[in-house]
Amino acid sequence: MWNRPRFDLKVRLTLLVAAISAACFAVISAYFLVTADRAAYARIDGIAAIVAKSLELQQGKVPWAASPRSDFPNLDPVSAYVMTPGLCLAFRGASGDILQRFCSGAPPPASPPPQLFAAFFRSLFDPGRKAARPVIVRGTKLGDVVVSVDPAVQTAEAWHEAGRLMIALAIALPLLCALVYAALARALRPTQLVRAGLERIAAGDLSTRLPPFDLAELSAIRDVFNHLAESLDIALAERSELTRKLIALQDEERRHLARELHDEFGQSLAAIRALAASARQTAAQDCPELLGECDGISRTATSMMETLRGALFRLRPPDVDELGLVASLEGLVSGWNGRSRGQTRFDIRFEGAFENVPASVSANLYRIVQEALTNAAKHAGATKVRLYLTMAESEIALAIEDDGRPSDAAGKSGMGLLGMRERVAALRGRLSFETRPNGSALRVFIPLTAADRQALEHAA
Repeated sequence: MWNRPRFDLKVRLTLLVAAISAACFAVISAYFLVTADRAAYARIDGIAAIVAKSLELQQGKVPWAASPRSDFPNLDPVSAYVMTPGLCLAFRGASGDILQRFCSGAPPPASPPPQLFAAFFRSLFDPGRKAARPVIVRGTKLGDVVVSVDPAVQTAEAWHEAGRLMIALAIALPLLCALVYAALARALRPTQLVRAGLERIAAGDLSTRLPPFDLAELSAIRDVFNHLAESLDIALAERSELTRKLIALQDEERRHLARELHDEFGQSLAAIRALAASARQTAAQDCPELLGECDGISRTATSMMETLRGALFRLRPPDVDELGLVASLEGLVSGWNGRSRGQTRFDIRFEGAFENVPASVSANLYRIVQEALTNAAKHAGATKVRLYLTMAESEIALAIEDDGRPSDAAGKSGMGLLGMRERVAALRGRLSFETRPNGSALRVFIPLTAADRQALEHAA
């Protein structure tokens, strides 16, 4: 899909209002120009009617005068009253010849119209067209009175009228746009609250609620938003509770399995070692050839007991409630440093007081660190693993970084990322896993509830 440019709603609506206003001004200007053209033609047509009536009166007086005049038509008497700048009066005889003509000059306009406007005006209104009225005396047409206006004068007058509208548009349009933008900014100010609420929801804060708004549309959005946030909060709380119960059940099953292995399988291995030792003593007296097999059985049983001891440690870690989170994690890291025999170096750093961290948080953090260290050491082939545990005001931050090779095995082995995500989700936290060319980084953020923070403050 094409990425079209995005505009601010206020700017878009302001531009739309400006375009509509400009179109309205254009229509008004066109109306004024049409009205001015019609008024100009009506004026010269009225002048033609007056001049024609005056000539009819002149010719009607000739038979009654003592010395009839032969200088008909005589436009001098009437021209003194009707002449305006740029106006032309003419009498056209019955033969079509112009018998008499008067034209008044026009001073050059102070601000001549632009050539583009003059061409546009001439193409639409045909300035300078003539108005003609017949002169009829006793039923006989003697000729026509023809009146016209200089096209340049009419164009200049139209530009003068349009110029005033353009000045009004140049003043009113920016002012209107500024007022519209300010009104829209004020009306759309609640949308910033809606956006902030959505961002907080996306960040995991489902307790966010929007305040009441004055606009009906925004109030409807607010109702839907609050209902959605409440539904999500309830659904996430139910999911977290279910996940917590499943994890507790899983840990209980691990403890039960550890007890079974210790009591049954461990005793069986101890019995095998005892039988191997007894068989060796007998073989040393009666059949020395079996000493190697007896020693092999003993070594195999010892190796199996070491493996069992490691499995029991992973299935049933030390009691975090009794030792504390810091001591438990330090012991875990020390154990990995001992088992790795220098192939992988594990470092851990703490910042803050963790003595009174809730038991559920401590146990889950221990399990997360345990799985992360297993993934980094066994599957990523890391040589350095660094752990940072930080206590902030409202959350606990855990960061685990290694220099191992990028691989998806960490997310597929054992509990993997899925199990860690489940534990973090049960604590209403956030988890991110990032692979890089020179290693990977796991970050976990566990929020502390108001009750947890209050307990930590009292303990401090």
